[in-house]
Amino acid sequence: MTEEEALTLAFQALSEIAIIGHLADTALAQTLPPELSVAGFGVLNHFARLKVEGESPARLARAFQVTKGAMTYTLQRLEAQGYVRIDPDPRDARAKIVRPTRAGERARAAAIARVHPGLRAMLAVVGAEEFARALPFLIKLRQMLDAARN
Repeated sequence: MTEEEALTLAFQALSEIAIIGHLADTALAQTLPPELSVAGFGVLNHFARLKVEGESPARLARAFQVTKGAMTYTLQRLEAQGYVRIDPDPRDARAKIVRPTRAGERARAAAIARVHPGLRAMLAVVGAEEFARALPFLIKLRQMLDAARN
């Protein structure tokens, strides 16, 4: 394979991933309860996926590659719904720490349960084996891209 062919292939793969991400977010938005946005679900999922108990709003904004203002808006909505707590940082009185609540953990679990029918339909077409084969590549790609942005 020539370098030009490899570059074209990599670009096509990343384009497909971007389209899949957009389609998945749109489907997720239609499935989530009205009070929970895709961004809010993402924050709740972030805590569960990384098994972190708390993070600063600035760190969350960096993780999601959004402005501090956008993250503040998402966190205020989650706090109003009782899904997160925003506490003063004991190490720095000027800073805040965001922590998921039990209600937030339940909301995330309920949202995932609402997605299961769509996932079952997807598995019926694609198959679990295809997902299992794709996952190592996707994890490696995400890790590389994540490291490159820092």
